Amino acid sequence: MRYDVDVVVAGAGPTGLMLAAELRLAGARTLVVERLSEPVEFSKALGMHSRSVEILEMRGQAQDFLDGASTLKGGNFASLGVPLQFQDFDTRHPYVLFIPQVRTEQLLTRRVLELGAELRRGHALSALAQDEESVTVQITGPDGPYEVRSRYLVGCDGGGSTVRKLLDVDFPGQEPHMFAVIADAKFSEELPRGEGMGPMRPYGVMRHDLRAWFAAFPLEPDVYRATIAFFDRPYADRRAPITEEDVRAALREVAGSDLGMHDVQWLSRLTDTSRQAERYRSGRVLLAGDACHIHLPAGGQGLNLGFQDAFNLGWKLGAVVAGTAPDGLLDTYEAERYPVAQGVLRNTRAQAVLIDPDPRYEGLRELMIELLHLPETNRYLAGLVSALDLRYDIPGEHPLVGRRVPDLSLATAEGERRLSEYFHGARGVLLTLPSAPDVADLATGWKGRVDVVAASEVREPYAPEPEVSALLMRPDGYVCWAGPAAGGQEGLTEALHTWFGAPAA
Repeated sequence: MRYDVDVVVAGAGPTGLMLAAELRLAGARTLVVERLSEPVEFSKALGMHSRSVEILEMRGQAQDFLDGASTLKGGNFASLGVPLQFQDFDTRHPYVLFIPQVRTEQLLTRRVLELGAELRRGHALSALAQDEESVTVQITGPDGPYEVRSRYLVGCDGGGSTVRKLLDVDFPGQEPHMFAVIADAKFSEELPRGEGMGPMRPYGVMRHDLRAWFAAFPLEPDVYRATIAFFDRPYADRRAPITEEDVRAALREVAGSDLGMHDVQWLSRLTDTSRQAERYRSGRVLLAGDACHIHLPAGGQGLNLGFQDAFNLGWKLGAVVAGTAPDGLLDTYEAERYPVAQGVLRNTRAQAVLIDPDPRYEGLRELMIELLHLPETNRYLAGLVSALDLRYDIPGEHPLVGRRVPDLSLATAEGERRLSEYFHGARGVLLTLPSAPDVADLATGWKGRVDVVAASEVREPYAPEPEVSALLMRPDGYVCWAGPAAGGQEGLTEALHTWFGAPAA
């Protein structure tokens, strides 16, 4: 059968762009269609967590994102004023990278085009039909409707996903109880400084009597993002366009003044609605990012969650297209990522309760603040929000199996190298140490899918614990086999088959 492309990606946000880049690294012919004719000018998301920066490092892109961007050393949980600490994690990036979504999308778009994907803006997916071998997508562009036949389709088209609706996939969840208006603007009056608004929001007013609050933080010189939230007070008309007067009225009610708001750059609404798609795959059509989960953007987890969906799915779908994937590889996408999104919905729902200034919850907030001061609690939540402590349910007894590998410093025949350098091509990596000299021979049949890296030493500070003789890592950097410190090959061939298919003849 003739295919116009291998994969159609619907949506050119961070999730869709990251997925397209991963697919191109695998050699898949990729078409990205985006209904908006021009990129958006204002940023909803503003930060990248440690794991997302590590992902960029693994593909050789991190420096582009780091250049000119600032970092926040402490994370935010429920605006409780106690920063989450990332410094004790085994990462080279123990911070939140403060980078507007507009800039993220610019850099990812450049990457996608450099890799050879096609991006069509102003082209909206309107219908789809699939059979056992292909997906036929109906698209409406500036010159009218047309169709594309592909092997797979991935909906990365946001919370109102057309792809999800065409598949008739249920999107159950919780209705909102927080209703907020947002403005990026300048203010001629001095902004009030609030207590307990979190490390990102130094300005604010908490109104327990109104069950409302105002919070703001600087976006750029003299420009602030201001949010005014009310609880259990729905919008009069949630479909009506938000106006400057709506924001001024909310400011006057909560802060006692509109604070001289002027030069408004962007207006929006926000709720704590949370939903998760019933399934992430229907035959040859898959969902990723906001198309399969939405939630309160507490702690800045939304963009990162979708970004990491794409990183998990990209190499797997690429292997399927290349014909090297083992049976069931594509099914592991939902199996691994569905529980992660469940966890994010759970913690953001908890944060939605903690940011509600209802006096009845004051004891809960005070208790949570005390708990956040405990190193164990702080680390648990920091690992949860940043995804640094994520462990996939991958078969294997070794405690490192299923975990990410930090960016190790390796002594090799070519000199000191960082582990991340070996992931630039989005292939698996078998790292061998002197106690396992014969392990590399077992990976010979997977040449081109698994790169063998021989190191004489793993240098501090990120040496793996417990000690190992070898590590097999998937293209997304998660361990799928680990050799004991004393050496040994047991289980390696099975892991190679499980994650990289049959060896070459």
